[in-house]
Amino acid sequence: MIVSINGAAHEVADGITVAQAVRILTAVTTGVAVAVNDEVVTRGAWDSTALRDRDRVEVLTAVQGG
Repeated sequence: MIVSINGAAHEVADGITVAQAVRILTAVTTGVAVAVNDEVVTRGAWDSTALRDRDRVEVLTAVQGG
């Protein structure tokens, strides 16, 4: 199936979870926020939230600077 992660199409296995999608982009798990189809997914739900074909995933990471 195809999902969009941060605007780029990715072919992924059926049943991939939000947690697995995040790992496609980064190994960092702290300071990360995720939205699927414009709905925030809480960190506690990443492992249990399966993605569907054509879902739009946005992965945001916090950066520190000044």
